[in-house]
Amino acid sequence: MERKEIQLLVISLGIVFLTLLIILLVIFFYFLKKKNNYLVEKMESEMFFQSELVKTRIEIKDQTLSEISKELHDNIGQIISVGIMQLNMYLNSGKPVHHNELHDLKEILAKSLDEIRILSRIINKDNLLQSNFIEAIKQDLERIKKLKNIQYHYNLTGEIPNISQEHDLFIYRIFQEALHNSLKHSHSDLFEVNINTTATHFCLDMKDFGIGYDTNQTNSGLGLNNMKLRAKLIGAQLIMESNASGTNVTLEYPLIKD
Repeated sequence: MERKEIQLLVISLGIVFLTLLIILLVIFFYFLKKKNNYLVEKMESEMFFQSELVKTRIEIKDQTLSEISKELHDNIGQIISVGIMQLNMYLNSGKPVHHNELHDLKEILAKSLDEIRILSRIINKDNLLQSNFIEAIKQDLERIKKLKNIQYHYNLTGEIPNISQEHDLFIYRIFQEALHNSLKHSHSDLFEVNINTTATHFCLDMKDFGIGYDTNQTNSGLGLNNMKLRAKLIGAQLIMESNASGTNVTLEYPLIKD
């Protein structure tokens, strides 16, 4: 009897050991699969982030070229045309040109030169973004003031934050798209831009005082989905409020990651 009990004990222990081994292998392969899925998702997320980053760079370049083309046609082209017409009048009249007439022509040429200088800063926007996207935002506001005769109030509270260049581009593109929407749809002649930085958060707030829109309706023309997606990719919160008195866009970006 004693020998049989020992055999049963050995068999029981063997079964228990085998069961534990199988359980451990199942747990091991389960967590291995979870880890692989996590790595795959992380890789896909990084690839998606990089693709959106490339897309953002391309959009900024396209927007820059579009702005240059429009300003060349609408502003500089018209100014130079007026100067040529005035010069032709002097040439066709056959009369001596007076000092005040030359002064008027000089003013026209000087204005066209100012417009070209503004465009040169737009062309150098990529270089500017590499060092200070806040300055790029200020220059955009100054450009619309000079070229479109639109006023703005700008306020910066706190230090300029140290944000990665990739996230800089997303923040700037969100601002650029919000500004473009306001210029195109709101017909507002005044903008307020407030930038506030604390130890933990960066907040960009832009408000216009024109025609609002329904934020609950998806409108691809306004690019709202792109703005929300880019805010999500950098861990920021985008808040958009609009009514009959204007539109307010707020981007809250955490400076300390959890």
